Amino acid sequence: MGCPAFENPFCARNYDPLPVMLTRGEGAYLWDVSGRRYIDMMSAYSAVSHGHAHPRIVATLARQAARLAVPSRAFYNDRLGPFLESLCKHVGLDVALPMNTGAEAVETAIKAARRWGLRAKGLDDPEIIIASGNFHGRTTTIISFSAEAEYREGFGPFTPGFRAIPFGDLAAAAAAVTPKTVAVMVEPIQGEAGVIIPPKGWLAGLRRLCDERGLLLIVDEIQSGLGRTGEWFAFQHEGILPDAVTLGKALGGGVLPVSALVARREVMDVFTPGSHGSTFGGNALAAAVGLEALQVIEDEGLVERSRTLGAHMMRRLSAMRSPALAAVRGLGLWAGADIDPRYASAREACERLLEKGVLSTATHRTVVRLAPPLVISTDDLDIALDRLEETLAEIARNHSGQSAA
Repeated sequence: MGCPAFENPFCARNYDPLPVMLTRGEGAYLWDVSGRRYIDMMSAYSAVSHGHAHPRIVATLARQAARLAVPSRAFYNDRLGPFLESLCKHVGLDVALPMNTGAEAVETAIKAARRWGLRAKGLDDPEIIIASGNFHGRTTTIISFSAEAEYREGFGPFTPGFRAIPFGDLAAAAAAVTPKTVAVMVEPIQGEAGVIIPPKGWLAGLRRLCDERGLLLIVDEIQSGLGRTGEWFAFQHEGILPDAVTLGKALGGGVLPVSALVARREVMDVFTPGSHGSTFGGNALAAAVGLEALQVIEDEGLVERSRTLGAHMMRRLSAMRSPALAAVRGLGLWAGADIDPRYASAREACERLLEKGVLSTATHRTVVRLAPPLVISTDDLDIALDRLEETLAEIARNHSGQSAA
């Protein structure tokens, strides 16, 4: 496709894309510059859960852009209130603070937890418990509690105030609490780690622990939220309500970066005018798109669709028999397929899928992530899974041939 020659002279090399240059998207499809169509099994890490160029969202974007886009939070705008009201009602919490990217929502949550610790507990050196294997973003504060060496190398000094526990280990969480602890912040499912699902009851156990010890429970739903797992939010699978939730990705309807921290009023009341802000956070254009994104999920039954198609996808994946496939796991329209590294890397599997007209991405060299737009048809989902099964068979045959040679 000539992609590297086109981009490399001008683009920082903080990504290593697959060799395809995309130019158009619609629904669950993407097209490259030569006109070839692909099935999207990634949906931009859940940012395009509504599908590419959803007509209602695009129409809202165009109408609002022509009317009022970025007036600044120095003034009120008539789109922000309705958006935040809808968002709070869907989450089940009291107050929302809008930002742009997911990392900004997480940074907002960290600031809220720290100031809450100072005001509620008199702590000027608070600690937040996090889970190893996490991915909450790549700002300097967030990478300070990342276990991924690639995210940290050369970017120190790192921010203190975080204690790591094994993901899914409730006893370790209880043991990690100290007099300085103010919050526990976790993903309900670790997407970047390979769609890792904790033991059933873990999140509910963290809720009980936080209640007993007087801590905040902050749940990062940036990838898992807004229907991805077959519920509006992944925490609902455990029947709990966190004290604060970070949201992003799909909140922008696949057309804009929109994020938010949604929390109990007691938590959000730590912010005062001037204590936190964003030039673009909560702008009228983002608010109009975010409101429409929430409404589309509801009107089109995308949560239920994710639940039904996700169960179908997991049945298909679980039935695949290949020595190259080490394991599968998932919830809703979100799954990780472990490629046995003795046979191939996940990158190689994704390159083979690309050749077959299916787009996905690899994580940690061994996992192919599967997260199609929630609007994908059953037929297209089956085609993509057929291509994955073919890819696994090819990888296994190649390995057998190399072993025989």
